[in-house]
Amino acid sequence: MDASALRCGFALLVLSLAIGADGYMHHSQRECRFSSKSLDGLEFIDRYIFNKLEYIRYNSTLNQFIGYTEHGVKNAERLNKDPAELAGLLSNRDAYCKPNAGLYYNIILDKTAEPYIRLRSEKPFSPKHPAMLVCSVFGFYPKPIKVTWLRNGRTVGSDVTSTEELSDGDWYYQIHSHLEYTPESGETISCKVEHGSFPQPREVKWDPSMPGSDRNKVIIGASGLVLGLVIAAAGGVYYKKKSTGRILVPTA
Repeated sequence: MDASALRCGFALLVLSLAIGADGYMHHSQRECRFSSKSLDGLEFIDRYIFNKLEYIRYNSTLNQFIGYTEHGVKNAERLNKDPAELAGLLSNRDAYCKPNAGLYYNIILDKTAEPYIRLRSEKPFSPKHPAMLVCSVFGFYPKPIKVTWLRNGRTVGSDVTSTEELSDGDWYYQIHSHLEYTPESGETISCKVEHGSFPQPREVKWDPSMPGSDRNKVIIGASGLVLGLVIAAAGGVYYKKKSTGRILVPTA
């Protein structure tokens, strides 16, 4: 999983409103499109849109205008006959797109955030199987990730449902995968996560001996018991010290 596998692009938007009773709106949108760090196939796109309808665009790969409406086709034919106009737009690919794409990789696309993985037991969605495990992966970047289940070392291909990569709204993502199954004695089940921030795939094994919630209850209960014994012992020592040397006088 590499950030360079993403299809990337950035755009400079220029909006201009035309005066009119019907609220006509016209804007142009300039885009730099690239899909690898080598910037092979880098494209500069110049789009012109009127009332949400694109009527003409320039494409640096073709070094031509393309018309999408009757008005756009006529203007594309006219502009494509102007070598100076085409050369000026083509220069944007190297003068504008290339340096900015490099900055985009350095600032954003080359960065990674390592996810953390949580494995837990939940109630199954259907009565088909008596048990279900959920593998939740949080806080990762970039978006591409692969989550698979292993049962006794073999990839599980059925009874698995997963969400899409869900955006947290802060550049990070999360994903949740569910495995419904029938437990077997001595088996091993693990969730394997592959992500660009990991040098090797990471596996988290499920411990079926005790659900996490029950384990937490035992830990809390044991801690409470120890704390109670300590308080009781301290109270006994305090009472013994206070009682030393005191003469008890009987009352009528």
